[in-house]
Formats: sequence, C-alpha cells, structure tokens
Amino acid sequence: MKQTLQATVVKNAGSHFLLSPLPEWKPFPAVLRGKVRLSGSGSTNPVAVGDRVTCTFEDSPSEKSPALITEILERRNHLVRKSTNLSRRSHVIAANLDRAVIVVTLYFPEIKLPFLDRILVSCEAYGVKPLIVLNKLDLYGAEAADEVAHFLHIYEGAGYKVIRTSVKTGEGIDDLRAECAQGLSLLTGESGVGKSSLVRALDPSLSPKTGELSLVHLQGCHTTSLYEMYPLSCGGFMIDTPGLRGFGLSGVEAGEAASYFPEMLRLADRCRFVPCTHTHEPGCAVKEALERGEVSPERYNSYLGMLEEDGKFR
Repeated sequence: MKQTLQATVVKNAGSHFLLSPLPEWKPFPAVLRGKVRLSGSGSTNPVAVGDRVTCTFEDSPSEKSPALITEILERRNHLVRKSTNLSRRSHVIAANLDRAVIVVTLYFPEIKLPFLDRILVSCEAYGVKPLIVLNKLDLYGAEAADEVAHFLHIYEGAGYKVIRTSVKTGEGIDDLRAECAQGLSLLTGESGVGKSSLVRALDPSLSPKTGELSLVHLQGCHTTSLYEMYPLSCGGFMIDTPGLRGFGLSGVEAGEAASYFPEMLRLADRCRFVPCTHTHEPGCAVKEALERGEVSPERYNSYLGMLEEDGKFR
C-alpha cells in the first residue's frame, strides 16, 4: 500500500538522498522523480539538504526500494551561490536555515575578506542569519592580537556576531554549541578552516572527515564531499558542507548590493541622492562615514569589487 510522508532532506549524494521526519532522526533513502528534477532547471540542484519534501513509498523504504520524492515544499529561506561550472546557473547550498555559521581563519589558510563578504551578502539577500566563527585562535600567538582586534572591529562594527574558537584549547566551543543547540545550522567556509574539527568538538560522537592543509598552496584539502546533516547531542542539527574555494553571487543585482551591507543600509537614507551608489555622488553618507572610520575600508572595497566584477561573478 502506497504511503505519503513529509520529511527533510538530510543528505544529498547527487542523485540519491537521505530523508528524515525531523525532529525525529530516522533517515531513509529516497530518489527524485524526473518531473521534479526538470522543474528545478534554474539551479544545478533542485533539491538541497534542509529542504522539506513530500515523498511516497511502498512498505518501508530501503536501498533496493527507496522512497520517491514527488514535491519540494516552499522554502522559508536558502543560501545560494553561482555554480562554478555553469556560469548561468546557481547552486543551492542548503535550505530552511536558522543560521549560517561561517568559519574563517586569519592564517592557515589566510583569510580573504571579499570571500567572506560575498557569503554575508548572500545571507542577507536570502534571509539567512549569519554567525561568524574566527577559528584556530591557538595558532595566532600574541603578535596577532592587533589583527584579531581589527577583524572584530570590522565585523562586529558592521553588526555581525563573531565567536572566537579553538578546537585545541576549547575556547569558544561552549558558546558555539549554545548557538547551534536550537534549529538548523549550516557550517560553511573555505577549505582548511577546520569545519569538520569544529563539528567533532561540538559533538564528539560525530566523526566527519578531517584533512591536513596542502603545503604547496596552504589551502585545505576537500575532506567533505557531500552535503550532510548531523543531529547534535546538545540539540539542533548541523549541515556540514564541502570546503569552498570561491563564492559567486547569484540573484544579487549590482544596484542592490549596498542594501545587503548592514552598516551601509543604516546610512542610506541620509544620502543626498536616493538611490545612491555610494561611489561618486556628493553628499553620500556612506562615503562620509568611511572618511570618519565608521565604515571599514575593507568592507567598502568589497562592495566596490562587487560592482566592478559584476560581469565576472554573475
């Protein structure tokens, strides 16, 4: 007898999926009906981890007889980036998120602020709450104190919460665990920043793969190849993602970019001209705040880069 169930996608392995009727953790296999696959042609992956779906099955789903995904339910939000292989298509990283935990390191690998800012802009554009994690604090040493303070000044000044963590010393792990104890969190960032190690620190019963940095380029090896959700023993669920080496904006028009920088948005209605691109107009409140040090030059340069590189990244 055919049964119908609503469930959440907890693992995406390309053409095969695992679903679970969250908050109950009972994963079972599923495949995607062809018509549903075609309906998602605007992106490389019509179904993402975190999606709520309707599926049908006979008896209990198994590897030999998986459930059939027949409908993708409306998303309350999602995080998306431009596909690296198909320039006109996007890739949905995850859906229905309570937060995106963006992991960065000052060194090993060296931080790229424009990369971080593109993720933050995508979070703002698609309604995902961002949380920045500055990881590997134990590797920096006292000589990096000024750089850490400057990073905090930039991003806390913009209005973002930043948690400083070290898996080795345990610094910040309890704070991060408390943040992730409710709802669904996405863990993302560049390769080599220590995402999988953070998952294991948050919940030692979990064992996502970890990898060493490439000594040639000081970039991390891709240790996570699948998008996968884990239940956390503290409560809540975590999606671990493959390490990213680029983040192209998708669905964000150049003229809208400033509205996704919170520190610029707060000033926009004070500009003499509306709309204002915050580049050349007289009486621009953002440029005046930049001169006063109230808007960081690093964030402003990221914004200019998004305007200038519109054709390359979209």
